[in-house]
Amino acid sequence: MQSTVTIGAAHWLYLAGVFSIVITMIFRANVVVPSILATFVLMFALTGSLVGAVGGIFMASFVAAKELFNIFLVIAFMTALLNALKHLGSDVRMVQPFRAVMKNGHIAYFVLAAITYLISLFFWPTPAIPLVCAILLPAAIMAGLPPIAGAMAVAIAGQGMALSSDYVIGVAPGISAKAAGAAVSAVVVADRALVLSLITGGIALLLGYWSIRKLIRPASPALLDQWHRSAQTGVMDTQKFGTFDKSEIVHWADENPPAATGEQPVSVFSGMDARRTKWSRVFAVLTPITFVGVVLVMVLPKLGTGLPELKGGDAAALVGGVAALLMMLATLAAEGPRKMLDACPEHITDGLVFAFKAMGAVLPIAGFFFLGAGETAAQILGVPADKAPSLLFELVQAGQGFIPNNGILVAFGVLIVGMITGIDGSGFAGLPLTGALSGALAPVVGMDAATLAAVGQMGAVWTGGGTLIAWSSLIAVTGFARVPVMEAVRMLLVPVVTGLVVSTFCAVLLWG
Repeated sequence: MQSTVTIGAAHWLYLAGVFSIVITMIFRANVVVPSILATFVLMFALTGSLVGAVGGIFMASFVAAKELFNIFLVIAFMTALLNALKHLGSDVRMVQPFRAVMKNGHIAYFVLAAITYLISLFFWPTPAIPLVCAILLPAAIMAGLPPIAGAMAVAIAGQGMALSSDYVIGVAPGISAKAAGAAVSAVVVADRALVLSLITGGIALLLGYWSIRKLIRPASPALLDQWHRSAQTGVMDTQKFGTFDKSEIVHWADENPPAATGEQPVSVFSGMDARRTKWSRVFAVLTPITFVGVVLVMVLPKLGTGLPELKGGDAAALVGGVAALLMMLATLAAEGPRKMLDACPEHITDGLVFAFKAMGAVLPIAGFFFLGAGETAAQILGVPADKAPSLLFELVQAGQGFIPNNGILVAFGVLIVGMITGIDGSGFAGLPLTGALSGALAPVVGMDAATLAAVGQMGAVWTGGGTLIAWSSLIAVTGFARVPVMEAVRMLLVPVVTGLVVSTFCAVLLWG
């Protein structure tokens, strides 16, 4: 970039668009329409053509879709795999054995968190929460764990730890890295987000446990009876809140309510023939072992083992390919060779529908913020890369005199921006902003852009993903646990914010 930057109308319009999107998020409204309008106005300023501005709305979303489509495919294949496992009942079998481990409320708290984290890491919290709450939550309550503690464990582990790193599926780090610039690797963002999510989640879980430890009671079936007698009506009204993810969780809650005795999930296997029962057990073991192997392939090269390291989109490709193969094998076991040929495409179609419903709204948002980076702006405008403006980078360079030359202050600034974008109750909508901001600020303060992007990702997803905002998917978790959502917010506030503060300091110290 040049030593001096001339700020023109396009820069101010881009800045105005950013502020309008942030303000819309603060008021808990969807930001797709403001993003499209901001893209139109900005494209008109850049091209001076009404036709170019109208076409730019499409091109911005198209470039965003092209950059992020690998993420959509991974979501689709993972969802297809889960649907295939559900036909065998293997999803239930994967978590059922852990009920026997819940000897008391103290153990139950950490078992709930661990199983929620593992399933959410591979399948997202959408299917993990109903599965865990239907099978494990009643057993945990009978072991003496208070319902509010169960809600805290599930929210912290699933919608906090697992979703904020999104290490396996890679949606969040993929969006953050793309918005931060071509030089930023999604693999690096994912690695750092994983560490930060573990720090934040570990602190939040321990502080949460400390706050509820005295409420844990001796195990008794009477506790489960008392919990069911306290059931409230109207839980399903939560569909009116927020994004597709949240309504999907509530929809699955309607189909899979926690059973009165904690035994109803066993009915999944009633009437199942011997062949399916055998394969149900096989895939309940094979699926987690396979994905543990995938994670080892992703992690071991970073530990100095000499194994080749996955680069670029290799990690996402590996996860998607493994999911597709497992899906076909599970479908073959469930349906047989002939029906498998029809069932597999149906699973993939359902997966793609879910992917676009869950993530499609991100495309126009990302498209606007991609106009602020030179590499993607060039694709949208159809000009050579050296002719495209880098609006956000130039704005930051022009205002660098007002930016503190302190990595800690800048990291906390990005964290706060991320938390503000999460106020609308959607954890991923703010990632294009925090990613773009990280890419622009990093050179100014001498920090790594991937580190700042991971910090911003923590703030956005932990806040909007379902731990700190009452109108997020936390409302579905509390619906399962049958506790007031505002009580859960109050109990989670100090543990989660403390974890975010500590992890941000760690990010600067480790990678600053």
